[in-house]
Amino acid sequence: MKPSILFVLHLPPPVHGAAMVGKYIHDSKAINEAFCCHYFNLTLARSLDDIGKGGLRKLADFVRQLAGIRRAVRHAMPELCYVTPNAKGFAFYKDFVVVQMLKKMGCKVVIHYHNKGVATRQGRAFDNFLYSRFFKGLKVILLADVLYDDIKKYVARKDVFVCPNGIPALTECRMDKSSNQVVRFLFLSNMIATKGVWVLLEACRLLKERGMSFVCDFVGKWGDIGEQEFNAAVADKGLEDFVCAHGAKYGEDKAAFFGQADIFVFPTYYANECFPIVLLEAMQYGLPCISTAEGGISGIIDDGLTGYVVGRQDAKALADRMAYLISHPEVRKAMGEKGREKFAGQYTLQTFEGRMKSILADCIQ
Repeated sequence: MKPSILFVLHLPPPVHGAAMVGKYIHDSKAINEAFCCHYFNLTLARSLDDIGKGGLRKLADFVRQLAGIRRAVRHAMPELCYVTPNAKGFAFYKDFVVVQMLKKMGCKVVIHYHNKGVATRQGRAFDNFLYSRFFKGLKVILLADVLYDDIKKYVARKDVFVCPNGIPALTECRMDKSSNQVVRFLFLSNMIATKGVWVLLEACRLLKERGMSFVCDFVGKWGDIGEQEFNAAVADKGLEDFVCAHGAKYGEDKAAFFGQADIFVFPTYYANECFPIVLLEAMQYGLPCISTAEGGISGIIDDGLTGYVVGRQDAKALADRMAYLISHPEVRKAMGEKGREKFAGQYTLQTFEGRMKSILADCIQ
């Protein structure tokens, strides 16, 4: 008889990294065939802007969630409970209650982190007390080795598994760079400051000042940076002929931007950045990637081989790397090819499913 697992995870909507990985697990033929799987959606946020916030509506929904999780445990009688908690703040306090309840019900628990921030809060007496109790007896799945530093105060290394995210491999990545008169950079993320929008815009200004020819496409949903504000900044820097914002794009429209780009740029300093799936997407399209050492990114990009890792909020360093790749097409082609090879070997959904299935089996034993 197959072991029973209760997955208490986030599912879209809203669409974000943890929710997409939750959907991949939910839909995985390999995982569902290996285990008797039961699923409970932990999502309370109704939009990206709602993530991490409290409120009476969420409190009432959370009380109903707890009752639902208790019913799911009694029904499934799981040998393992898999939970995707938050690392800090109100959302952590909520997930602390969930995990403690599962422990009191006699469940073995493994948690899968898609965010970070424990180390930023462990100096607070109240949070330190909660973390000490929260991590007791848990196994932890992280997205990259470098992220262990965030939880090492509370978790022994032997109780940690590392499972990088993966995405579905496309049967065909359509490239359409034939019409590119100049090098095209692509930024694709939510249009919020900490994703590096203003840093990249300043780097573009520096490139223009150096007399470089290029186009930089910004693709993503408007966030704490609005369309009018962004376009005003573009005009103020004299970048109307170099920079264009396109708003959110999905499906074939999104694929078209990847297909026509030469270089992917993602200068994030977002506090919860761990393992951005958008970098995997760019690598699949054979794009050299320029990003920062935020979260586990330095494990995705091999600096100098598949792209470059620059300092956070360092527009000059970013512009230097962008300028180098503009001037060295053979380098960006080689980096793109190496990135695509790394994607195929490490970051496909099939590879992720195999790793996750093995980790879950180990946790049950």
